[in-house]
Amino acid sequence: MAKPFASSADTAAKEQTLEVLADGVYALTAEGDPNIGAIEGEDFVVCFEALATPVAARKWLAMLREHTDKPVRYLVLSHYHAVRVLGASAFDAQTVVAHETTAALIAERGMEDWASEFARMPRLAEAADSVPGLTWPTLTFADRLTLDLGGDRGELVLQFHGRGHTEGDITAWLPRHRILFAGDLVEARAALYTGDAFHRDWAGGTLDRLAALGAEQLVGGRGAVSRGRAEVDAAIAQTRGFLQVMIREVGAVQGRGGTLKEAFEATHAALVDDYGHWPIFEHCLPFDVSRLWDELSGVERPVIWTAARDQEVWARLQG
Repeated sequence: MAKPFASSADTAAKEQTLEVLADGVYALTAEGDPNIGAIEGEDFVVCFEALATPVAARKWLAMLREHTDKPVRYLVLSHYHAVRVLGASAFDAQTVVAHETTAALIAERGMEDWASEFARMPRLAEAADSVPGLTWPTLTFADRLTLDLGGDRGELVLQFHGRGHTEGDITAWLPRHRILFAGDLVEARAALYTGDAFHRDWAGGTLDRLAALGAEQLVGGRGAVSRGRAEVDAAIAQTRGFLQVMIREVGAVQGRGGTLKEAFEATHAALVDDYGHWPIFEHCLPFDVSRLWDELSGVERPVIWTAARDQEVWARLQG
């Protein structure tokens, strides 16, 4: 029997939990739905990620406003995917920050990604008609951008560590507290989406550089907050392990002249025992394997996902 497309059958509401990680540092987790964060400055707030729609974002902001009424000066977008950015208008942020490549990707494929992601994950697209349009960053950077939080609150370091989940992922690092908002470069007990990824870069130097920060708390793109070095290291290792298994299995099938379907089946079998019970595993894997197949075939940049291409790949691999 064919499996329901992507997350179309995932209609159950997830419990949202606002966690205080340190004085003025917050994370909202939601049982495997996208995580989001906020950091208080002396007289302003930096928000990290924007959720999929303004309606969804306003619910998060209402929870945040129970802790602080400071205005949102900066909204930081870790990458371009629609479920991370299209709620931006709710924040009334003075400045929307992203990597310069993220801005280029929005211009290149933002509309297609919007249609693709809302069809894959309709529950996240709450009040989809409230989205006013694509989210455009107003401040971009190439390698590193440091925000002074004011007073004795220290700095927030926004940084590009290399290609990974996309071409333009950035993290937000609080050196004073040793807290890292990693975006989708790290997932904690949640499956990876790699449909726009650079798997070998990600599994190698990108995660090496991120791990070298020595975070003591880590907020990944999905899943629980990792607390303490052991949990942080485990989340990074889980992410790297998922990628390494994919590279091994897809590479082996290609090496013997096999098919994309065979590569999917081999990768699924190799991952399902360890990762199959985690959120969005079945949803993501067809798109993950399709991108990695292309990458190992010499297709340097990810092919743009459209709603029609999503359905085609799903039918081919999960049908």
